[in-house]
Amino acid sequence: MSTAIITSDTSLNHNAGMSEHPEKPERITAIVEALKKNKKLIWKKTKEFDKEILKVTHTPDHIDKVNKAFPEKGLHFLDADTIISPGSKAASYDAVGSIIAGIDGIENGEFNNFFACIRPPGHHATKNTSQGFCIFNSIACGATYLLNKYKYKKILILDFDIHMGNGTADIFYDNENVCYISLHQYPFYPGISGSAENKGLHNNCLNIPLPAGTGSREYLDAFERALKKIKEFKPNYILTSAGFDANFADPIGQFNLQSKDFYKITKRILVYAKKYCNGKVGSILEGGYAISETSKSANEHVNALLEYDN
Repeated sequence: MSTAIITSDTSLNHNAGMSEHPEKPERITAIVEALKKNKKLIWKKTKEFDKEILKVTHTPDHIDKVNKAFPEKGLHFLDADTIISPGSKAASYDAVGSIIAGIDGIENGEFNNFFACIRPPGHHATKNTSQGFCIFNSIACGATYLLNKYKYKKILILDFDIHMGNGTADIFYDNENVCYISLHQYPFYPGISGSAENKGLHNNCLNIPLPAGTGSREYLDAFERALKKIKEFKPNYILTSAGFDANFADPIGQFNLQSKDFYKITKRILVYAKKYCNGKVGSILEGGYAISETSKSANEHVNALLEYDN
């Protein structure tokens, strides 16, 4: 199986605020350093893309507001948690471009699956707001691109970040062609949107809320509910919001997963990718703020993608 890592140098130029802010450039450099040890991986850079995909995913007002907010110097707060700097514009556009590049690479036969190792993350960005460290919703743009450019009919987004991706759920709330599944800590940020009662207009959202302190066994048991939903939906493409803040060492999350658990999670997803999607899986980095353990977790995730037998 061939796996591509999509990166962007601009990811390092996004300044999310003070040096102690958890969403820092070192997240990327640590993951890249770990993955560079694997000589079987294909390395690709993000690319330019048709900005119309942003306008389909977000409201024009949101895009205009964000573009006007990017500062020429200093910092600007989009909300209390989401800070942008002069380097943030290129980074946020390249984050969207990374998932577009990965999708095109799969469709063109360059590789079988991919992991986009970029920042800022995206799954909290709604149709008309930036929040929770997220400016544009990159994975949502990827799903929209699959629907519009490649005419896929059933896109599944599986989000294993410890925070529910309220932005992704918001964008596809009334879209029966996209199924969103999230396993996350609850109660926790972003609040009530992470409750089990949030099912989407077409029963196309499955929230699996789990309590603080959830460990490997409890998480993997709960993951069976996600797999059942995949079987019901029968997707023809799977995208994953790959957040690694469910790791025991994370300074924000309060789960107790081990790095090797992300290998197990990914392998389970790939069983259904083989059955329904011809192995087509695209993955993008979301959270994960314990630098060393995040890089180990991402490496486990990528190892599973790479070892997948099509």
